[in-house]
Amino acid sequence: MTTPVVSIAYHSGYGHTAVLAEAVRSGAVAAGAEVHLVKVDEITEEQWETLDRSDAIVFGSPTYMGTASGAFHVFAEATSRRWSGQDWKDKLAAGFTNSASKSGDKLHTLQFFQTLAAQHGMHWVNLGLLPGWNSSTASENDLNRLGFFAGAAAQSNNDQGPEGVHKADVATAEHLGRRVTETARVFARGRATA
Repeated sequence: MTTPVVSIAYHSGYGHTAVLAEAVRSGAVAAGAEVHLVKVDEITEEQWETLDRSDAIVFGSPTYMGTASGAFHVFAEATSRRWSGQDWKDKLAAGFTNSASKSGDKLHTLQFFQTLAAQHGMHWVNLGLLPGWNSSTASENDLNRLGFFAGAAAQSNNDQGPEGVHKADVATAEHLGRRVTETARVFARGRATA
């Protein structure tokens, strides 16, 4: 069986989202993937080629003003060259985001990623976790403590640097990396028998 290739295409304004990208990478590596981190605001032609050969692309951005960052939007528009040829059709996609507020309209960012993936004909991998921290016996240290389903969502205080990213949110992002890799492996097995 071939090793799944997972790329994480992300932008990080103040370092918080980079922490999550590293966590997604860690989870994907632990699950056996070949993983590439791609900073979309510094993307090279070689990295575009890496995205093209990936089995899965995980999109990541902070949520600014209710959507992905401007730098991520520039990247998204640049993917239109791949869209016109449907070069990413049937790849897997997933996403993660961070904002200072518990909600902060992060769902809109994840939906933006889902729509981008759908336009490319990609298959969306959701978080696959029940919500945590939603009962009197639950804890803010639960996986998926913010209760998102579409992808991994994190909250980081706006007066703290990257070291302030909540440990449960890091663990949730690691879970997403493992889930994407495991799903890519299932898809590869299916394609091999088709």
